[in-house]
Amino acid sequence: MQSSETLDLSLELLQQPSVTPNDHTCQDIIAARLSKIGFNIESMRFEDVDNLWARKGTTEPVFCFAGHTDVVPTGSLEAWDSAPFAPEIRDGKLYGRGSADMKTALAAMVVATERFIEKHPQHKGSIAYLITSDEEGPAKNGTVKVIETLENRQEKIKWCLVGEPSSTNTLGDIVKNGRRGSLNAKIIIQGKQGHVAYPHLAKNPIHLATAAIDELCKTVWDEGNEYFPATSFQISNIHAGTGATNVIPDTLEITCNFRFSTEVTAEELKARVTAILDKNDLDYDITWNLSGLPFITPVGDLVKATQQAIEKTTGSCTQLSTSGGTSDGRFIAPTGAQVIELGVLNATIHQVNEHVNVADLEPLAQIYEEILVNLLA
Repeated sequence: MQSSETLDLSLELLQQPSVTPNDHTCQDIIAARLSKIGFNIESMRFEDVDNLWARKGTTEPVFCFAGHTDVVPTGSLEAWDSAPFAPEIRDGKLYGRGSADMKTALAAMVVATERFIEKHPQHKGSIAYLITSDEEGPAKNGTVKVIETLENRQEKIKWCLVGEPSSTNTLGDIVKNGRRGSLNAKIIIQGKQGHVAYPHLAKNPIHLATAAIDELCKTVWDEGNEYFPATSFQISNIHAGTGATNVIPDTLEITCNFRFSTEVTAEELKARVTAILDKNDLDYDITWNLSGLPFITPVGDLVKATQQAIEKTTGSCTQLSTSGGTSDGRFIAPTGAQVIELGVLNATIHQVNEHVNVADLEPLAQIYEEILVNLLA
């Protein structure tokens, strides 16, 4: 199979065992390439997390490529057909941990930037990179901290392209122009332990909570809007009991999640859950964790530039979507930046034998380059 600049850089990055939060020199590799074409390189380390902020130019507007070098753990090595950090090409596919999520996108970004600057050395505005090694982990010392630093010194991003694997069936068929919010809750229902043969001497928290659980599952939280599907509620874990068949448990623990639209706020969801629990006269404790707020980038400069670039490169139109989980775009959008996500196919992300189509790598770099042309040339 014929080599390419994007493939070569992808292979170099994929050889680094950068399991979150370990960057394992990936950012050094990227920084070395960017430094050669005039980028100012700024390393930002927060606790155990390496982050890279690189910028070429001092004027606005700022176009930023964003992404992460960290990958999820490999799982059982025996389950892989080839070593996850010794990338291999088989039948036109590039295998390796991080191949889809998202080292090939990082490689395409760098190659696209090199080509664009060579052709347009006097381009408008600035080009920047925001790369973290804390996207797959807690996401506490990565993009969010870099954004805080930039905001404190009033350094603003206008357009941001996150290289998350957005495509579904063909390259560029889906572009994420927003994400739903994510709100987690741990609810502990209090009861009273006792013997199953003497239920009148105990209070079974499972029985007590059944009506409330049913109502939570059946509640319509909103109808969504033109950008978002309706808010969803899912119970991800439920636990009670000692393991014995003859003991009524004293507590019931429920873990649940909302993926919510811009039609409802996190505070409104909290209030409605609390109202349901109170209505059912439950003795409970609840702990909330807001993973991210919903954000949307309406059709404007960035979306149009991306749509045009995809159609020119692939000949196909793209579909805008806000489906899926969260991304680091949730930390960037609140600054006022237009944010989209565009990358390779996501069918094998976080899976054993994660892979991408080699034939998609150069076209992805071409799409990225065309976006730069449309906005900054």
